[in-house]
Amino acid sequence: MFGELFDIYRTFFGIGAVTFGGGYAMLPILRREVVQSKSWVTEEEIMDYYALSQGLPGIIASNVAAFIGYRRRGTAGSLAASLGVISPSILIITVIALLLAGFQDNPYVRHALSAVSVCVVALILDAVLSLWKKGVKDALGLAIFAAVLLVSVFTKVSPVLLIVACAAIGVSVRAAQRAHAAKGAEK
Repeated sequence: MFGELFDIYRTFFGIGAVTFGGGYAMLPILRREVVQSKSWVTEEEIMDYYALSQGLPGIIASNVAAFIGYRRRGTAGSLAASLGVISPSILIITVIALLLAGFQDNPYVRHALSAVSVCVVALILDAVLSLWKKGVKDALGLAIFAAVLLVSVFTKVSPVLLIVACAAIGVSVRAAQRAHAAKGAEK
């Protein structure tokens, strides 16, 4: 049991160590490690974990890690994955805080951070494209996407409310489809 928990911790430590830009930038690395390499979860499960993590308090990366760890080894796996994904940040921030005071105005440091920002944008775009392929499957999905995009860009409606509303729409549409199918089967 300890060996598998350590493997979960080590895997998420590695993911956390190379992920700059938050949870969305983590998606390509996460997919490669826990879906393709280790087969701990499926692509659909990761999509569900990302969607659910949006509506929960806290950091998306640690929420997703907690879900995957829990799926793998219960509460202990959740704790191992969460600690694994945040440990590199804690170490890096501590080292930077100790060293950066003397380097914060260094043009090389500023340029390096600018380049990292561009890299993060590319990783987030990759995550968006992956989410698009998995999430927008039909006209209803496209309509929901467009509505949520417009509401989120032009209003200050909470993302939590948008997620809850979309979940309600999904449940309602699925229930209506089942009722319609059952009605058709009776004829």
